[in-house]
Amino acid sequence: MPSWNSRGLRGSMLEEALNYTNNKYRQEKLALVQKIPTPITPIEIDKQKHHITLAYFEQKSTVDYIGNVQGIPVCFDAKECATGTFPLQNIHNHQIKFMEEFENQNGISFLIIYFSNVDICYYVPCRDVLKFWNRALEGGRKSFRREELDSSYIIKITNQIFIHYLETLSKDLDIRDEVGL
Repeated sequence: MPSWNSRGLRGSMLEEALNYTNNKYRQEKLALVQKIPTPITPIEIDKQKHHITLAYFEQKSTVDYIGNVQGIPVCFDAKECATGTFPLQNIHNHQIKFMEEFENQNGISFLIIYFSNVDICYYVPCRDVLKFWNRALEGGRKSFRREELDSSYIIKITNQIFIHYLETLSKDLDIRDEVGL
């Protein structure tokens, strides 16, 4: 069983920025997107500091965020990568399955990947994630390079709204309309 504290603070800066962004979107009535907590069972608790020091995951999570953007159901997972190559092992089979099922219900699913080595954030549509995933299943690369991603899906990172992913979501919706997805 995986340990709750084994992952450290990996991804916490990205999640903080996305939480700030989602709060801003909610205040401006643009979207209602929330972080989905992963259910854990505490094993050890530091009673003096009121901290959980050891726990295990109760069940597999789906994705990090689920919500609605002006009538469109969305779900996405946030990932960080310190190099130019993203290992597919950072995405779990149950997450891929959930994203596919979400899309089959006319929702939009995607990844937001922050490449910290170059300070660039990408919106990666489910169809692209599945392309890389299926390539690996067929014996191909078990990762993808940043250069393989569509550069028109780079997310603007600003001081006003840290990770403004609604612009790239809108671009994805336009492409879906054009090709009939």
